[in-house]
Amino acid sequence: MQAVFRPCIDLHAGQVKQIVGGTLSDDEGELLINFVASESPAWFARKFQQDGLLGGHVIMLGPGNDAAAREALAAYPGGLQVGGGVSAGNAAEWLDAGASHVIVTSWLFERGALSQERLAALVSAVGRDRIVLDLSCRKRGDEYVVMTDRWQRYTDLVLSRSTLASLSSSCSEFLIHAVDVEGLSRGIDERLVELLAEWTALPTTYAGGARSIDDLARVQRLGHGRIDLTIGSALDLFGGQGVRYDDAVAFNRAQTR
Repeated sequence: MQAVFRPCIDLHAGQVKQIVGGTLSDDEGELLINFVASESPAWFARKFQQDGLLGGHVIMLGPGNDAAAREALAAYPGGLQVGGGVSAGNAAEWLDAGASHVIVTSWLFERGALSQERLAALVSAVGRDRIVLDLSCRKRGDEYVVMTDRWQRYTDLVLSRSTLASLSSSCSEFLIHAVDVEGLSRGIDERLVELLAEWTALPTTYAGGARSIDDLARVQRLGHGRIDLTIGSALDLFGGQGVRYDDAVAFNRAQTR
């Protein structure tokens, strides 16, 4: 297996943005924004399609992003995953809108506990092959704890080999942001990448902290070719200075030769 770069389209208030993930909350005054795009969500989606990038994720950060997400999905049908406010009740609608997969987190939890009933309802609605479970986490002590509600609320679910094994029958992929470093471009959480490679049997994408093209090779090595990497704020496509988008595309092409 070979690790690859996966693109993202993060939506906030209907625009493509790059945000320091740990600052997401109901208080907009605390929000730290690294980048606001002048281009539309569809522009980014078409670019990813032209460059042959698959498995990118469209994330709706709060309300007011449905139209923007649909615009991106329509521009690249079958090439992008979508998350943010997805539930068993609307998952099929997002697939019909052009998403390859739905990404689900917060809706699956009730009072901080994973609801097996909700998870079963989601699988029944769209099938495990179209589901990506977002298990984005913060480090607490020696553990990585899954976060919900814009990464502001701790759940009682701790990432581990047994956790991922038990959930693997209900999804086809995992998406895991390291919330503590998300949007900071100060380096990836290397230990988390190593653990994910040890624990997961499913395709898994890590996001958070990437700052240079060398991070793709680093994730390739630490993750034994089993973990993909999303690069956001460091990418020149999103106003960053650490990674040239063209270099990330070239990295992917080199993996498929």
